[in-house]
Amino acid sequence: MRDRCFLCLDDGSALEGVSFGHCPPFAADLAGASRENLPAGEIVFNTGMAGYQAIFTDPSYTGQLIVMTYPHIGNYGTRADWSESGPEADTRKAVKAQGVIVRNLYSGPVPAERRTLDDYLKAHGVSGITGIDTRRLTLRIRDSGNCNGVIVRPADGEIRDLTKPEKEAVTAFLKSFPKMEGRNLVTDVGTDKAVVANPSGAPHICLVDYGVKANIIRELVSRGCRVSTVPSAFSAEDILSLHPDGVVLSNGPGDPRVLDTPIACAAGLIGKKPLLGICLGHQLFGLALGAKVFKMKFGHHGVNHPVRDERTKRVIITSQNHGFAVDEKTLPKDADVLFRNCNDGTVEGLAHRKLPLITAQFHPEANPGPKDAEWIFDEFLGLIQ
Repeated sequence: MRDRCFLCLDDGSALEGVSFGHCPPFAADLAGASRENLPAGEIVFNTGMAGYQAIFTDPSYTGQLIVMTYPHIGNYGTRADWSESGPEADTRKAVKAQGVIVRNLYSGPVPAERRTLDDYLKAHGVSGITGIDTRRLTLRIRDSGNCNGVIVRPADGEIRDLTKPEKEAVTAFLKSFPKMEGRNLVTDVGTDKAVVANPSGAPHICLVDYGVKANIIRELVSRGCRVSTVPSAFSAEDILSLHPDGVVLSNGPGDPRVLDTPIACAAGLIGKKPLLGICLGHQLFGLALGAKVFKMKFGHHGVNHPVRDERTKRVIITSQNHGFAVDEKTLPKDADVLFRNCNDGTVEGLAHRKLPLITAQFHPEANPGPKDAEWIFDEFLGLIQ
């Protein structure tokens, strides 16, 4: 039998549900617990109808609780090879999200070679809550912006509310919990040593791992590339010493504006090699070029975001997961907007007028999601050729 639990928000509200996956902490135990192991963080909503395992294992979701807007989650189970958590050298937990919030959790049978979402999250130490009115929660985030939250259970599982001391413990915890602005989460993800995929391939691509999705590596390898995935602490000099034909800066979590070493690395690479930036990598190149980055109200998280190629005016449907965006008004004259979001007009990609540099704020590897943007890898390889 699952335990009654609560999703508590930093505005003081508490939404009742029942837990699944790893058992959430007691509200009274928050003060002495390690923050990294708690189901606590910024709450974001994802509009994907499927691909939930790839979403939960995306390293860019580090530090966040994910609300799935599709009401029924878990009906096809999970499988080991559906994970998006980075290369083999990343020995951290496979599920990167801090917690999972769903309206209705499927609890029936799954095929023999798979495991249920409940068992999968339990095995990876991640808590979930079901029975939440996710539509109401999504509207709250859309109207008021992202907020912090935590999943807790009461000491007395028979009561329908937290006690006054429990509420005070939650309030104190969330008051001290940091906002996403200013958080460096790159050090919590990614490989800690260089890993080579397809060592006999060509061209040679150096991929800087700020929390890379595994399918980025798969897409490059499928095109015959040798891919050297290196840690986020690598400098431009470290990367250039590997003599790559091109460099990719990966996606990743947190606030790009506080990543001094990666920004310096991006600046040191511009003009030296053909370059591709994806998601966080796009933002790093924007900052390295002198542009500013701002925090969005609730970000883009889903698999159905329309983006317009500003060269051809063709619209592609993309998979996205980001809460920050490059400020177009601050772009230097040599940087053009390559892609633009059709819904809100925000910058979704850059191209340099004189140098071999392109970026995409969305995920061209699209796992989960549509395949409309896979050609961006081909365009990047064309810059090398």
